[in-house]
Amino acid sequence: MNMWEGRVLSLHSCAAKSEPLDLKQQLVCIAGVGIEGDRYALGTGTYSGKPEIGRQITLIETETLEALARDWEITLKPEETRRNVVTEGAPLNHLVGKQFRIGADVVLEGMRLNVPCQYLEDLVGIKSLFKSLINRSGLNCRIVTGGTIRGGDSIGPV
Repeated sequence: MNMWEGRVLSLHSCAAKSEPLDLKQQLVCIAGVGIEGDRYALGTGTYSGKPEIGRQITLIETETLEALARDWEITLKPEETRRNVVTEGAPLNHLVGKQFRIGADVVLEGMRLNVPCQYLEDLVGIKSLFKSLINRSGLNCRIVTGGTIRGGDSIGPV
């Protein structure tokens, strides 16, 4: 079996659509619901009118942000991605349909790759962001086992 280990670089959430995401020290994950205080757990997110189990928590790789800067000369701050967790060393694109753990308690299941949207490009005001994020816009997950995620937590297979 292919073993890997990643880690949490930063954590982000906000209470309503279009609000800037705040940097958080920890995220409290509620199984089957989402992140305590986050727009999708509260039903106030941009896509809350189209419920989807995979919107409980979203992740993106720091390697994607590095590639944007290198390949497209686009500087995107972690909070500007609108994703809850920025990871390092975790193969997010390969975790669709798989369960994995973050920290001591939290188990997530990758539901689908996140699709870049025009909304994000408009919100951050960066042209070509949509095109540059195709196939690397992060992972939408459901929370299987709740708990608290903290910066620096390890990420690995269940």
